Amino acid sequence: MTGADYLLPLRTKLRSMRTESFGADPAGARMERIRRSPHFVDGAFQNPVGARIRPSGSTVEFAKTYFQKEQRALRTPNGAVPVHSTTLADLAAPPVSGLRLTWMGHSSVLAEIDGRRVLFDPVWGERCSPFPFAGPKRLHPTPLSLAALGPVDVVVISHDHYDHLDLPTIRALAGTDTVFAVPLGVGAHLERWGVPAARMHELDWNETATVAGISLTATPARHFCGRGLRNGQHTLWASWVVAGPEHRIYHSGDTGYFPGFRDIGAEHGPFDATMIQIGAYSEYWPDIHMTPAEGMRAHLDLQGGRPHGVLLPIHWGTFNLAPHAWAEPGEWTKDASEEADQPVAFPRPGEPFEPAGILPVAPWWRALSPTLAHPWRLPGEQPGSGRGPAPAARGDLDLAGER
Repeated sequence: MTGADYLLPLRTKLRSMRTESFGADPAGARMERIRRSPHFVDGAFQNPVGARIRPSGSTVEFAKTYFQKEQRALRTPNGAVPVHSTTLADLAAPPVSGLRLTWMGHSSVLAEIDGRRVLFDPVWGERCSPFPFAGPKRLHPTPLSLAALGPVDVVVISHDHYDHLDLPTIRALAGTDTVFAVPLGVGAHLERWGVPAARMHELDWNETATVAGISLTATPARHFCGRGLRNGQHTLWASWVVAGPEHRIYHSGDTGYFPGFRDIGAEHGPFDATMIQIGAYSEYWPDIHMTPAEGMRAHLDLQGGRPHGVLLPIHWGTFNLAPHAWAEPGEWTKDASEEADQPVAFPRPGEPFEPAGILPVAPWWRALSPTLAHPWRLPGEQPGSGRGPAPAARGDLDLAGER
């Protein structure tokens, strides 16, 4: 290091140390557009309602919970996850109903809608981390390779966290002809990784792009952004509405519960299927991720307050990102679906299904988990009783349920 190096601002030095996986900060015309957004206030994107984006509570207590041996054992499956090895034959014939969903794990979903193929939050990497040697590692393999997936009309990204925006996956897709739909500011990462600006639609909330005859609308979510230690909240996070001539679907991305789901449903719904985040929740961050009960409430809000369509649970089963048991999101969602009389699909990763057809509903996770307590039920309550605590909009949540 030369003497002149000491004169460089700390921010410049830190930027020079950033690996490519950290992405790029918005600048120039992109940053000017961000500043004009009505959702960018006081130098940062703001949530639709207030949200604590940093963990609350005692760090010591969190560490005790997270690293306790017995709890750690519950956070991973005790055998191989039964991945459906998706084949070309599975996806070759078009869906009979015009809509087919294939959950690839976590929040990655291939949606075949009215003759078009939309890939949400594709993560094919081994770790959701900026480093190949550290960070949460996959608990099951990808159901098929990206090359075997075939052509995709549009890739939709909900936000720039590592478990939703994956460098090796984007690099692979950058070499195809696919178009990308991303929230405002996220395009800076993609451009650094080789995606031409001409193949991107970068949207603010409530903006719509049309690709191959389907519309893609970025809708509000309650979350945050960032890929580095310095988190300026200069890239937006979003949920997404995708509408074709015959079908409508919704992908929540990551979000805490908020009343805006009702507004999204009134404006764009009802939906044939929703893909709703129901995992990685905790009492330490109740505002930015939903519990399964809140996810069910969000789905019903989106459908005008009544059971309708099919809910596909996402953001669970693939990475260990929170203190709750690995199988708990599946168990809790199953209880919530029976209580609400709402159809829910529980496919194995890679298992295609049509929301209008026979749904996969077997609780496949139970073979890989000890029997779990169901503390979210009222004492003596059985699933399907129609009774039980109403899903909380927010508040103090137990690691396994609501207080």
